[in-house]
Amino acid sequence: MKKTMTGFVLGAMLAVSLPAWAHIDEYFDSVAAPHGGQLRMVGPYHLELVTKDKEITLYVTDHADNKINTDGGLGKATIETGQTRTQIGLHPVGDNMLKGSGVFSVTPDTVIIVFIRLLDQEAHSVRFIPLKPKNTPAEKTRDGTPQTEDGYHHHHHTQH
Repeated sequence: MKKTMTGFVLGAMLAVSLPAWAHIDEYFDSVAAPHGGQLRMVGPYHLELVTKDKEITLYVTDHADNKINTDGGLGKATIETGQTRTQIGLHPVGDNMLKGSGVFSVTPDTVIIVFIRLLDQEAHSVRFIPLKPKNTPAEKTRDGTPQTEDGYHHHHHTQH
């Protein structure tokens, strides 16, 4: 009975800790982003930041990768490259995007802090390093879904 209870408790602890692994930056850096940007998780959202031609696009989805409507939302991107700091306002465009443009450059050392607030939702901020080298791409499991470096697939979409 004691072994059974210990096994149950350990199993429950493991089950609770697995969803957290699916949301660490290292995991998101190991998977290909749908639009070629960098992925991060913050609050109830998955965010993908794409920087191209002096424009910033932020794609917003939920944890199941369903598009989140950004109408009425707003955001701000603070781009830090060395001693230079540039702020760009982000405004809703399309069904799940916030966009902004300005004069900025992105280097491997650039850090972009994004602040977003969607209509009737809490505000969130998240840190991106757009040119950070990718981790080894997540290996695929037999069913074609990504597997992490520790050999396990922590499929976060079914954990919420």
